[in-house]
Amino acid sequence: MKYNQATLNKLEKILDEAGYIVRYERGSFQSGYCILEDRKVVVLNKFLIPEGRINTLMDIIPSLTINYDALTHDSQKLYDEVRAKNATLEK
Repeated sequence: MKYNQATLNKLEKILDEAGYIVRYERGSFQSGYCILEDRKVVVLNKFLIPEGRINTLMDIIPSLTINYDALTHDSQKLYDEVRAKNATLEK
């Protein structure tokens, strides 16, 4: 997976299609992000560089409740890739 703006946009699209809002805000996030489950809002530290944003989203996405059928085919493929990569990192 390439660490560029296009990849970041694709990851954000997965969240958008799942009904989540991605916001970049200033704050003292120890992990670089905050998830508001009830409102389906993901808040990332706006000072993260694109590589950090991508890594953070790749950590967040597998832990969220996402309706797989609501995703487009391209988003489903990327979602599967993110989940597989996360599963190998946990082992």
